[in-house]
Amino acid sequence: MRYQNLELLNLTLFEQPLRLEASTNGEQKLFWQGQLVSVLQQDVTSRSQLVHRFELNDQGDNLIVVELEVSLSWQPFKLIYCLTSNGMIKAQGERSEKDIEQQQPTQPIMVEKKWSTLGLLSLGFKLFKSAKMIKVAFAGASLAAYSWLFSFQFALALLACLVFHEYGHIRAMKYFGMKTKGIYLIPFLGGLALSDEKINTRWQDVVISIMGPFFGLIMSLVCLLAYWLTGNLFFAGLAAFNALLNLFNLLPVLPLDGGHILKSISFSMNSVTGLLACVVGAGLGVWVSYHFGLALLGFLLLIGSIEILMEWKMRHQSHLLPLNRYAQWVSLIWYVATVASFVAIIWYLAGTGDAMLGLPLKILGS
Repeated sequence: MRYQNLELLNLTLFEQPLRLEASTNGEQKLFWQGQLVSVLQQDVTSRSQLVHRFELNDQGDNLIVVELEVSLSWQPFKLIYCLTSNGMIKAQGERSEKDIEQQQPTQPIMVEKKWSTLGLLSLGFKLFKSAKMIKVAFAGASLAAYSWLFSFQFALALLACLVFHEYGHIRAMKYFGMKTKGIYLIPFLGGLALSDEKINTRWQDVVISIMGPFFGLIMSLVCLLAYWLTGNLFFAGLAAFNALLNLFNLLPVLPLDGGHILKSISFSMNSVTGLLACVVGAGLGVWVSYHFGLALLGFLLLIGSIEILMEWKMRHQSHLLPLNRYAQWVSLIWYVATVASFVAIIWYLAGTGDAMLGLPLKILGS
């Protein structure tokens, strides 16, 4: 099996690049001048101390023994290193998860992707994302589609909610120092916030993914507050349908945000106990959904969870640095609280007795 490697260290030795790569299956590779000079295996469940060793000849044909001593822990991530040449220290220091987040991969990570309708749509969209006119065309199509379903005024407000959702993704990307390509609106599917830069950690994936729905939650709460203050059903409808769109976006199905979040959480767990906890949690979510009459939500949650579970054994093929245990809990609580908040907003507004406000709940119960 071919594993994707994450660059852990990039130094200069005798004016030539020295690079250390590792994968979460425990394999470490050391390259000098782009050539593989050492491969070692470590135990990923505990801190391991390894010494990479290789020999060089200088211009006077004298033998030089190079050693890179590495102490590495994956969860939580911490790398301590010391580089010596014939016993003399050339470089030493340590690296944390923050250092990994801020670096850019030296080469694109090629990951095998499964074909799906959403995947093909995403691929086709990426082929055209460089054309600025596509933004205008998609925005116009989205406005026309939502105007046909509701009204022109409501469509404009709903697009504003979608843009605010995507702005949450943009803010998270910029927080991690990533350059963004802008926001694209897709009729009936929401929108996309794009960046050509790569991420290096599961935490980046979680934060970037969940900040969109989190900003969407803020927008729904603001609309709900406006409804309480004015009694205008326009704000109530906006809060309900914005909550519904964001809730579907949190389903554990790739390439939706929920798929990225739950995949990052489950793929960061190395133990069977952790996997069983994920299965029990997913089963509980499905049961709760069906118990409260949210059949569609429960069904899609079940399908998405099964898909992620079937891919769990391939988690080591990713180059992304896994979440530590604290980050796993923070991510899970953040995700569950956001989903529950959207369901609560939809449930509350459906109880007003208005037919239009009850439509989102009927959709979830279908």
